[in-house]
Amino acid sequence: MKIETNRLKIIPCTNDLIQVIDSQNYDNGPEIANHLKELEDDPTLLTWGSWVVIRKSDDLIIGDAGFKGKSNSKKEVEVGYGLLEQYWNMGYATEAVEALIQWALKTTAVDKVVAETEVDNIGSIRVLEKVKMKKTKETDSMIYWESSKY
Repeated sequence: MKIETNRLKIIPCTNDLIQVIDSQNYDNGPEIANHLKELEDDPTLLTWGSWVVIRKSDDLIIGDAGFKGKSNSKKEVEVGYGLLEQYWNMGYATEAVEALIQWALKTTAVDKVVAETEVDNIGSIRVLEKVKMKKTKETDSMIYWESSKY
């Protein structure tokens, strides 16, 4: 299973990818490790956790993205993403997030993809605007977003 865009391969993270992750010294926070632990207990989380974002031109892991668990009772999933800083402002995050949202909305398990970002995270806000997510709520510190089938 993988999603391909013009420039990226987006692959659900499994233990099979650990050797590649380690060989590239990829470290972008605890999400992948947490996902792999959860996946051991519940293999059905495979596509509902971390996905590795790989640049096709050189097979480099440039980030990870994915979902924060399976859809809830309202058929909603939350998307999250993080690219290594040297790959910011190149459109990669937008490309990856858009592909993941489209993939999720094509499943029967999901009617809505949601996201949240801090109000001062300009880069993340631009990504969510570019993928045409709609703002649903704003507080002093957070902005909430959604994209739905309907």
